[in-house]
Amino acid sequence: MADMKTREVDHISGVETTGHEWDGLKELNNPLPKWWLYIFYATIVWAIGYWVVYPAWPLVSGYTSGVLGDSQRANALAAYEAGMAERAQIGEKLINASLEEIQSTQSLMEFAMANGRAAFGDNCAACHGSGATGAEGYPNLQDDNWIWGGTLEDIHLTLQYGIRSGHDEARFGEMPAFGRDEMLDKEQITQVANFVASRAGATPDDGVDLAAGEQVYVENCAACHGDDLKGMKEVGAPSLMSNNYLYGKSVEAIKAQVTNARNGVMPAWAPRLDPATVKSLAVYVHALGGGE
Repeated sequence: MADMKTREVDHISGVETTGHEWDGLKELNNPLPKWWLYIFYATIVWAIGYWVVYPAWPLVSGYTSGVLGDSQRANALAAYEAGMAERAQIGEKLINASLEEIQSTQSLMEFAMANGRAAFGDNCAACHGSGATGAEGYPNLQDDNWIWGGTLEDIHLTLQYGIRSGHDEARFGEMPAFGRDEMLDKEQITQVANFVASRAGATPDDGVDLAAGEQVYVENCAACHGDDLKGMKEVGAPSLMSNNYLYGKSVEAIKAQVTNARNGVMPAWAPRLDPATVKSLAVYVHALGGGE
C-alpha cells in the first residue's frame, strides 16, 4: 500500500492507488469484499474438515481412511456388483428361455433388446456400422438378404460360431478363385460376369456373348448359386438376384470376385461373450427388420 505521505488518488475513479505502476497503468487499492473473504475462509475450514472426515491424504502404501471410513470407490464397486447380480438373474432367465420365448415375454424382450444394443455397439458396429447397414465386405443386417439364413435360430448359430472363424462348428463356405487359380480364363470370366449382371439387373458390357457366359455359369457356378441364381443358404452361396452385393454389383466388381474370390471372416462370439449376451444379440439383430 502506498505511504501516507505519497498517497495518490486516481483522478478518474477517485480510488487510492497502491503505488504500483506497470507501463503507465497504476494499481487501484480495491480490497476484496468481506463477504467474499468470509466464504474463502469457510472453504479452507471445510477442506480441512473434509481431509479429516473422508479419505484424502496419500501414504506410502495407501491413504488415510478418514473418520467416517467412507470410500466412493468402494461404493461404486458395491453398486456395480449389485447391478451385475441383478443382470445375472435376468441373464439366467434368458439362458433358460428359448429365443421364441424371449420374443414373446415382454420383460425378457426389453432386457434382450437393451443388452443386445449395447453388445452390438461394443462388438459388431465396427464392421456392420452403428446402424447395422454394413459396408463393402460387411453385410447389411437390415435387409432381407441373408447368406446363411435370417431366422432367429440361424442368426444365433452364426453369432455363436462365426463364419470361417476356425471354430469347429463355424459356418463354412468358400468360393473358388476362378481366375487366380486358372480355372477360367479372362474371356470366360468376362462372359460369366456379364451374364450374372444381366440377370441381376445390372448393365452388362456391349458386345459380350451372354449365351457363352450362361454356359460358363451352368458349368461352374450353378451347383452352388442355383440355376435360378437365387443361391443356396445350406452352403452359404448368396443369391445373385438380390439388390445388395457384398462386394459390389457392377460388372467390374463381379469380375473381381470371380477372379480372386474374397471370403470374409466373422468371429465366433460364443467363446468371447456369455450365452445371455449372444442370445440378446440374436434377438436384437433379428428385430432390426431384416430377419426372416
